[in-house]
Amino acid sequence: MLRAPVKLFGCALAVLFFFTGPTAAQQPVRAEIEYRVIKPQPVSVSNGIEVIDFFWYGCPHCHNLQPALERWISRKPADVTVRRIPAILRDSWAPHARIYYTLEALGEVERLHQRVYHGYHVEELSMSKPEVMSEWALRNGIARERWDEAYNSLAVQRKVEEAARLSRAYSIAGTPSLVVNGRYLTSGSMGESLNSTVLILDGLVQKVRSEAALR
Repeated sequence: MLRAPVKLFGCALAVLFFFTGPTAAQQPVRAEIEYRVIKPQPVSVSNGIEVIDFFWYGCPHCHNLQPALERWISRKPADVTVRRIPAILRDSWAPHARIYYTLEALGEVERLHQRVYHGYHVEELSMSKPEVMSEWALRNGIARERWDEAYNSLAVQRKVEEAARLSRAYSIAGTPSLVVNGRYLTSGSMGESLNSTVLILDGLVQKVRSEAALR
């Protein structure tokens, strides 16, 4: 089933995001230009640096960022931990968060996370519809009953509700947004290109590391 056209409210829409010009970020990264400071939030790691990828499967900029972000994750320093949180800025985003947490419950995130993006942006599936996702899961090697049980579970529903709360707590205004150590946020609209987004991310990781060394 093809999805109906949707308006991409809340998804970062900066035209510069698609330009392919110079990508080198300024060093050090600049507050209110390449990142902003948010109210400090707890991190999930006791040692090292946490990076959170706030994303929405329906966001074309999140989709386009994936190759660069996955390359960054593959080469990230050993002291960096990455976790994903599906942003929920309005109720219509909640079904996509449910997809992510269903994959997580089934241990299928690493195998199928990128395939969800492909299903939405390339196959143009109506992935907010439960019946579409049951068929999608079956085509991707997950029994319909197993998918539906997780998809409709109370545990997944609670995680969807928590994702909405965290989206507010971290002051997420659009996607993609990347938060470093619960304090520094950069987004697609703050860089001049896909590559500059991950360069800014590198700069923020180094900033956190340098600040820790001064304590």
